[in-house]
Amino acid sequence: MDHRTIYEIIGGDETLQHLVDEFYARVEADPTLRPMFPEDLEEGKRWQFLFLKQYFGGDPDYMAIRGHPRLRMRHSPFPIDQQARDAWLSHMIAAMETIGISDPAYSIMREYFERASEFMINR
Repeated sequence: MDHRTIYEIIGGDETLQHLVDEFYARVEADPTLRPMFPEDLEEGKRWQFLFLKQYFGGDPDYMAIRGHPRLRMRHSPFPIDQQARDAWLSHMIAAMETIGISDPAYSIMREYFERASEFMINR
């Protein structure tokens, strides 16, 4: 039985950074999502990387620096409807596929992203 974390299975920091970069490249070109993000995407990329690292079993750097994730609260200023959620999720899935995350990690990560993105809908 494999007792490694998803973070370890996918290849750690390098793979997660690649995932975040691929995802944000798609967001940058998306007419629905891009207006919800600040002009400079680097800070958001940093927080997403640290959050995903912690969530999937890496070091708890996000919590140490920023405290509890409080994802719904942090996203509440943004008008997230079903269309925005679907766009966000499709970009994350495409990013995972592009960088080659495979099962079992792919299925676990996809399930998390599906649930989390649904939870962010606030309109």
